Amino acid sequence: MQDNHIAIFKNRKIRKTIFNKEWWFSVVDVVEALTDSVKPRVYWNAMKTRIKSEDGVELSTICRQLKLIANDGKYYETDCADTEGLFRLIQSIPSPKAEPFKRWLAKVGYERILEIENPELATKS
Repeated sequence: MQDNHIAIFKNRKIRKTIFNKEWWFSVVDVVEALTDSVKPRVYWNAMKTRIKSEDGVELSTICRQLKLIANDGKYYETDCADTEGLFRLIQSIPSPKAEPFKRWLAKVGYERILEIENPELATKS
């Protein structure tokens, strides 16, 4: 089942769809929102190449091609990532707009490790 929607992030439209009962987001839309690139597809392709050469990681392996509606009203195969994949991609974006996400992910990861080490912390709110 696919259900297409638009999310708003910092006044930018992020196309998203439900696939296999979870949200998948347009990678190009997120790249555009976090970089202000005038050519987000070119940025995304360059980013995939850079990460592969630097880290040996294929970012496209965490993506799935899903049909999302474009500005012309037609549906096209688009690189999409689920929430976990999106967080991984955001970590690879060298942009000041991505920094708040990176800090939040680090904080949540640290808190989760503390909860694993001391399960009583998880029950305190």
